[in-house]
Amino acid sequence: MSCQYSLLFLFLCGFAALTVAEICKTELLEGTSCTLKLPTTNTDKSSEIKWAHGSSNAVIQRKNNKNKSNTPGLTLEEDGSLTFESVSLKNTGKYTYTVFNSDGTLIGAGEKEINVYAKAPKPTVKIDCKGADVTLTCDIRDRTDLTVSWYKDNTIQTEKKTKLLLTSAHIQENKPYSCSVSNPVSNEQSGIVTVSCTGTTGDGSGPRKLFGFDLWIMVSILAGGGALLLMLICVLIICACRSCKKQKKHEQDEEELRLRVFQDEAHTGTARSKHTARGQPAPPIPQEDTTPQTPTQTQTQPKAQTRSRPPPPPEDDEENPPPLPRPRNKQHRKRHEEPYRPME
Repeated sequence: MSCQYSLLFLFLCGFAALTVAEICKTELLEGTSCTLKLPTTNTDKSSEIKWAHGSSNAVIQRKNNKNKSNTPGLTLEEDGSLTFESVSLKNTGKYTYTVFNSDGTLIGAGEKEINVYAKAPKPTVKIDCKGADVTLTCDIRDRTDLTVSWYKDNTIQTEKKTKLLLTSAHIQENKPYSCSVSNPVSNEQSGIVTVSCTGTTGDGSGPRKLFGFDLWIMVSILAGGGALLLMLICVLIICACRSCKKQKKHEQDEEELRLRVFQDEAHTGTARSKHTARGQPAPPIPQEDTTPQTPTQTQTQPKAQTRSRPPPPPEDDEENPPPLPRPRNKQHRKRHEEPYRPME
């Protein structure tokens, strides 16, 4: 078991040494580990070595066999080389080095430059239809370090801009388009798109219109108006149904009231005719004074001649009233009367 662990440890150390031993190139991808080699070879532990980064004031040096650094992620090797654990965009720039021997004599000086780039993102192609022309845009997310290339049917085009203008003739070709972005350390390509503007006529003359306006705008307006009209019709139907229910209930209440009145009259026996025998309305029933009177009031007040209310005529007389009496004719009366004779 110890032998296996020893072999694994040696393998990992060798892999780490190979990784660190990679020399930094001029163009680096962000996150790469590399080493800037010191060209001077006649150095030892007693030599004084200093690396300085001008843009970030990063300084790492070895003096009196002690290493000093004000920047994390940077280490100084025994031979004086500068190692980056993981380069970032802020590590871009020039690095100057100076080497002194133990006597303080300058034995080497120079500079090295590195450029760090972020990985290129995968672009997307956006289509913008304007009349008969179409504009293709390669979306690179506000990156300025990328170079754009256009492809038509897998053939690279001469345009190197983020936007590509296509005429109606290009649209009728119905060819696939794509774009790619690249920097010195990475590149990515977008998906393939076929130019077809929704809402355009077949000849590419422009977007469809309805009543002089855009088709989809008019469709939205008409749909909203139709929904509003349907809602209004539903409200009217509901109001009409409620009104019919109220009217029907009112008629039922009136019918019940009539039946109740007839039942009360039949039960009390106070039903009377509404018309007299001559067809005239019957007089109202006088209400008797039910308030009790004191003996003094009965003595002082004269007795009024009370008349009993005539009984109502029979129901048959209401339908056939008796004929009115006619005046007698004078001639008829004289005929039956004896002539006046004076006494002799």
